[in-house]
Amino acid sequence: MDQLLNDFSPGLFFMQAIILLILIFLLGKFAWKPILKSLDDREEGIKDALEAAKKAREEMENLQADNEKMLAEARAERDVMLKEAREIKDKMIADAKEAASAQGAAILEQAKAEIESEKRSALAELKTQVASLSLEIAQKVVKDELSDNAKQMKQVEKMLDEVTLN
Repeated sequence: MDQLLNDFSPGLFFMQAIILLILIFLLGKFAWKPILKSLDDREEGIKDALEAAKKAREEMENLQADNEKMLAEARAERDVMLKEAREIKDKMIADAKEAASAQGAAILEQAKAEIESEKRSALAELKTQVASLSLEIAQKVVKDELSDNAKQMKQVEKMLDEVTLN
């Protein structure tokens, strides 16, 4: 470095200045523009990536809000469906109980009617048998009573005594 300062020559200085200017011109013409362009492109890419990330975050928030809304709606719909199912189940049980009660009452009424019918039938048969037995007994008694003339006369007198004339 000392040598450069001690051996100062204006021609060398001028040549170095021209070389420096040519170098700056060439760098500006061929290197700086592509370097600056690539830096600008990279900056634009970073900005675009940041904007895309921001949009993606906003979309994710919107999707998350929509998902929560849909989930809340689905839960509400599920609750309504469960409530309706419970109501239908309770109605079916009540209807089944009512039908069973009505059917039981009908069976009970039918059984009572059958018992009453059987009772009437038994009473009618009993009356028929009693009448038949009474006729048989009466025939035997009358046959015994009327077999003898004296007994017949006694019977006629007894009946005449019982009859009162007005």
